[in-house]
Amino acid sequence: MSDFSLMTSDRDRRDVTYFYERLRAIASGILETAGGTFLLLIVVQELHGGATTKSVVVAASNVGLLLTPLAVTWVLRRRWRLSATLSISSLISAASFLVMALIPDTRVFVVGAVIALGVGAAFIPLFTQLYQENYPERERGTLFSRAIMIRVIAAMIFGWLAGWLLESGVVSYRWLLVGFAAASLFSAFCLRRCPSGPLRETGNSHPFRAFRHLVHNRLFRWTMMCWMLVGFANLMMLPLRIDYLANPKYGLCRGAAEIALLVVVIPNAVRFVLNPMWGWLFDRMNFFTMRITINLAFGIGILSFFTTGSQAGLLLSAVVMGVASAGGDVSWSLWVTKVAPPEDVADYMSVHTFFTGFRGVIAPFTAFQLAAHLPLSMLGWISFALILVASVMLLPELKNGFDLRARPAAAPPAPGPTEDE
Repeated sequence: MSDFSLMTSDRDRRDVTYFYERLRAIASGILETAGGTFLLLIVVQELHGGATTKSVVVAASNVGLLLTPLAVTWVLRRRWRLSATLSISSLISAASFLVMALIPDTRVFVVGAVIALGVGAAFIPLFTQLYQENYPERERGTLFSRAIMIRVIAAMIFGWLAGWLLESGVVSYRWLLVGFAAASLFSAFCLRRCPSGPLRETGNSHPFRAFRHLVHNRLFRWTMMCWMLVGFANLMMLPLRIDYLANPKYGLCRGAAEIALLVVVIPNAVRFVLNPMWGWLFDRMNFFTMRITINLAFGIGILSFFTTGSQAGLLLSAVVMGVASAGGDVSWSLWVTKVAPPEDVADYMSVHTFFTGFRGVIAPFTAFQLAAHLPLSMLGWISFALILVASVMLLPELKNGFDLRARPAAAPPAPGPTEDE
C-alpha cells in the first residue's frame, strides 16, 4: 500500500491531492477534447460514419455512466483504494486508444471509443468521494475550480493545435489517438499518487442500494428530475454542433481548425476566466439560484448556435456556452456534497451519474434521428423549452438552497436490500 494512503493529516491529504490534481488536469484537458470533439470529428470527416456510428461514439462515456452504481459496488466489495482503482481505469483507457491508433478500422474505432471513454466515466463517483474526503468543505469548490482552470487551458491549447495539425495534414488522426493514450497514462500516474482509502462499509453492498436515496430524500429526487430535463436538452444538442459545422448537408463545411475554435478554444477560454468565480460562488451562493443561472446560459447558447444562422451567432454561442460550462464543471461534479451525508457521497453521485448516462445514451440517438426529419432550429427551440421548464421547477426550492443537508427527507431512510436479497 502507498505511503500516501496512510496520511492522517487533513492538511497533508489536501495538499498532496491538490498538487497531483493540478498535474492531472493537463491530461484531463487533452482527454476532454477527445470525447467532446475529436472522436466525433474523426467519425464524420475521416471514417464517414452514419447516424448510428456517430450516436454510439457520442454516447460512449454515457455507457460508462450507466454502470456507475455497479462500479461503485464492485469497488466497495473489493475494498480497493479509490485512487488505485481510478489509476487502473486510466490504464485501460490508454490501452484502448493505442489499439484504435494501431488498427485503422471503423468497428475497432467504435468499440475502442466505448471502452476508452466508458471505463473512465464508470468510476466518476470515486472522484467526488475523493474530493469529499481530501478537500475541506469550505474550500472544496475553490480548489476544484483551480484545477479545472488548468484543465481548461490544456483543452484550449490542445484543441487549437490538434485542429490545425489535422486540417493542415501534418499529422493523421491516428497520431491524435496516440496523444490521447499518452494523456491517459499520465493521468494514471497522477491518480496513483493521490491519498485515499477504500469506500466506507455501510452494511449494504447491494448494487442498487444507492437508489433508495431517491425514495427517501424528496429534495434529491426533485432535483434529479429537473436535471434530467436540462441534461437531455443539452446532450441532445451538443453533438449536433460538430455535425452542423462539419457535415456538407448543412452547408457550412467548416474545417477542423475553425470547428475546434468554435467548439473547444473559445468556450474553454471563457471557462478559464470564469471557473474561479463559479468555484467561489459554489462555496457561498444559494445552490438553486446558481443552477437556474447555469441552465439559462446553456439555453441561450443553444438558441444562438442553431437559430441565428450567422457567424456572430456562432461566436456568441461559443462565449455563452463557455460561461455555462464553467458553472457546470463545478455544480455537476460537486453538488451532491451539499445534499448527501459525507459517508454517502459516492452513492448519491452514482445515482446522479447513472441518470446522466441514461440520458446521455438516449439523447444522441434521439438527436440524430430527429435531425433527419426536423430543422435544427426547431430542435434548438425544443431544447430551450425543456431547459426553461426545468428551471421553473426549481424556483420553489430557492428559499432553502444554502444548507441542503439541513432539509428533512420525506421519510426516514429504510434499510436497503442485502446482498442475499
